[in-house]
Amino acid sequence: MMKKTILLLLAAFCGVLTVAAQDLIIKADASKVEAKVTEITPESVRYKRFSNPDGPTYVLPVSEISYIQYANGEKEYFRAAASIPATPLTPALPAEEPATVSAAPAAAEAPAASPVGGVKYVVKEYEIGEFYNQNGIKGVVCMLSDDRQHGLVISLDEIYLHWSEFRKPDLRVIGTDNRSDGSVNMEKVAAYIAENNLSWDDFPAFKWCREKGEGWYLPSIDELLNIGHNYSGGTRVQSSRQARNRFNNALKNNGGKRMDRLVYYFSSTEKDEKSAFTSHMGIEPPYVVEIPKYNNFLVRAVHKF
Repeated sequence: MMKKTILLLLAAFCGVLTVAAQDLIIKADASKVEAKVTEITPESVRYKRFSNPDGPTYVLPVSEISYIQYANGEKEYFRAAASIPATPLTPALPAEEPATVSAAPAAAEAPAASPVGGVKYVVKEYEIGEFYNQNGIKGVVCMLSDDRQHGLVISLDEIYLHWSEFRKPDLRVIGTDNRSDGSVNMEKVAAYIAENNLSWDDFPAFKWCREKGEGWYLPSIDELLNIGHNYSGGTRVQSSRQARNRFNNALKNNGGKRMDRLVYYFSSTEKDEKSAFTSHMGIEPPYVVEIPKYNNFLVRAVHKF
């Protein structure tokens, strides 16, 4: 009896150690994910399921995470308290102060400048899913800066292409390891072509984006993840049909093709000599999958504005 009790206590102790070794992701909707966190960026958290450490890598936008409780008991919070937006164009008036005797009279304030000819200029603020047509650049707004005046547009069309044409035994690492800015990867491909006496035909996906004109490029993996996030309405906890329809209608109504939620899109970020990272527009994980560069997968170009 004593031997059985000791064995049970030992099993329970091992179970506690196993649980303690996992990270716990608490999402904004209060659901929990037992995980092993592998990487954290300002935009997303990458992890593997604790029950399947050798399985695929999953990605969650930080906006969907409340906090992470790590295996050592520490907690890292991601959802800051909401703040009231400032109104910088309407400065507050200073509070009145009691009259004081000053050494010199206060200088008179200069009159406020008024627009020439009485014309008032308003800076354009954009919305996700809005058709963009400025300076010869046509696309749909898919990412925005905090002031909503700048961001990223995605091409109206898409195409199935290879990332590159190299196969065994000629697989190569190109050096396109930037996760946040695909334009940097585009420059690295151009440099690699020049240094190795190659041509853009060796990189069909990049060539297609480049031929759209100056400034167009194949998005990085984090840009693709953010595009999918915004396409679904700003969160992948629950997809917004209204947000998707707005996005797809802007594409279709301007001669483009609707986004495909079921197929992975190539990013410009490579994993190694064989594969590049891909992502999709749906709400079901995994959001990132490594695909051989010589396979045919969907490609869309993006352009900054």
